[in-house]
Amino acid sequence: MHADARGRAPSATQAVAQGAAAPSAQPTITLRDAPPRAVWALEQAGVHPLLARLLAARGLRSAEELDDGLARLIPPAELLGAQAAARFLADAIAARQRLCVVADYDCDGATACAVALRGLRLLGAQPDTLHYVVPDRTVHGYGLTPAIVDLAMHKQPDVLLTVDNGIASLDGVAHARALGLAVVVTDHHLPALLDGRIVLPDASVIVNPNQPGCSFASKNLAGVGVMFYVLLALRSELRERGVFTSHTQPRLDTLLDLVALGTVADVVRLDANNRRLVAQGLKRIRAGQMQPGVAALFSAAGRDPRRAGAFDFGFALGPRINAAGRLADMTLGIECLLTDDAARAAELAHALDGINRERREVETGMREQAEVLLQALLERDDRIGTEPPSALALFDPAFHEGVVGIVASRLKDRLHRPTFVFALGKDGLLKGSGRSIPGFHLRDALDLVAKRHPGVLTRFGGHAMAAGCTLAQDQFAAFDAGLQQVAREWLDAATLARRLLSDGPLPLEHFTAQTVRALDAQVWGQAFEAPVFCDEVEVVSQRLVGEKHLKLTVKHAGVLRDAIWFGHSEPLAGRVRLAYRLSVDEYNGRERVQMVVEAVG
Repeated sequence: MHADARGRAPSATQAVAQGAAAPSAQPTITLRDAPPRAVWALEQAGVHPLLARLLAARGLRSAEELDDGLARLIPPAELLGAQAAARFLADAIAARQRLCVVADYDCDGATACAVALRGLRLLGAQPDTLHYVVPDRTVHGYGLTPAIVDLAMHKQPDVLLTVDNGIASLDGVAHARALGLAVVVTDHHLPALLDGRIVLPDASVIVNPNQPGCSFASKNLAGVGVMFYVLLALRSELRERGVFTSHTQPRLDTLLDLVALGTVADVVRLDANNRRLVAQGLKRIRAGQMQPGVAALFSAAGRDPRRAGAFDFGFALGPRINAAGRLADMTLGIECLLTDDAARAAELAHALDGINRERREVETGMREQAEVLLQALLERDDRIGTEPPSALALFDPAFHEGVVGIVASRLKDRLHRPTFVFALGKDGLLKGSGRSIPGFHLRDALDLVAKRHPGVLTRFGGHAMAAGCTLAQDQFAAFDAGLQQVAREWLDAATLARRLLSDGPLPLEHFTAQTVRALDAQVWGQAFEAPVFCDEVEVVSQRLVGEKHLKLTVKHAGVLRDAIWFGHSEPLAGRVRLAYRLSVDEYNGRERVQMVVEAVG
């Protein structure tokens, strides 16, 4: 790195300010295609013309697809293993066997654990037979490891029920079976690969839409969604056994606030089935029907549940729960979602909020240090001012293991490159978390690195867009080289070029708070992105706020508009093409629609 006048290397903040940081990937703004026939069909069914165009551009072709009723969910019988799990759990409940849920330390795992325990109680399991354990990521690692099995043994279980993990836990399941335990795996991740072959754990039952032989139409269920489906199948099984009738059976839709939260927070693809689950959860929350812990998290985040949207799950509630698993103990998050005591829920939500503030501070420091490492890497490869390499792998001994995934995600978003960030674990091994871009299957890339470089990876797993791996510190360079090689082979210039899909110009009559509320009422998310409009504007004034956000006044079709570009400080030209979202800024009882800038084309 270049040194300053006193011989010192610049800090990350200085490097960024001096323009030495890696350039952000500037997107090409591309218009979405909205097939006219689909737009017309939706309009004829009574859908508002603007919304019809937006939905058609996201693949909807008929008004039937807008039906978010639970009756439209894919039947549980189509999920391989769900009925077998239902029979197994029904027998276990009848025999008063002790069940221990093995959770995961993210929001999906926490909500799945809460759904499992609440649902099993609703369906007749006695509270004293239900227990749970959750790994400490810095001690136990991910999934059903032998160490977690030993921890669960303190609960004296007969059955281990995994949620959001277990499909790749070959050693942990084998250890549990050797101890005489039955294991029911519910998961949504990809199975383990051994010498290029898919290998499943020796569990009593496996429920996973991504296991071989499963024809379930929605491969994108989150872990909490898989567990909810198991409960639906269990309720059906108990009806057949005469435990309930259609009139006396418990209502499992009371759990949908948790299902919606975990689904959005895990950033799974919002296909039609997932959108129905999320829409139903949002309807319950907006009507005030939610778990005390969910209500307390809304309060701690300063969000209004009456106006709840998927954004709240992904950027307000989810991060507060995830923070517990990153920096503290996910038991706090799970207990917040399990308690029926509003005062206790408020206390736990307040604690989670504090942990999340700490997480932000840790993340900020790590991102600054990551920029320094990235700057050094670019200087070493003589890439200053040019495109970064096809993939990134960064490690610093000071990095916190619990935040590597967030930092990898931030760098991936900024540079549009598959990115791994590593921290040193308590066992002396490097623990890496990766995030990818469309066109680069991260788990398959790790598998290829493992085949080409035997012994480099101690462990790996995940899916297309997110994955994790473990390796010895002296193997980092070999891993970096192996990942770069795969990236050069798989990624071409078109894939590495970042695109921003836009819905085109926004008709002036729709530039209203009413439009914003109508759009916010829809379910947007991964692979069903919220609308981004694009218009030519004249920049009337611009100034920095908070030292890093650009506040704008623009003239849009002759009308002055407010606009803001978060995290951007470079001034704009006098006339630009803005890609933007709409939001409503409320101040002193007045509402003002503003543009939230995503990019400039």
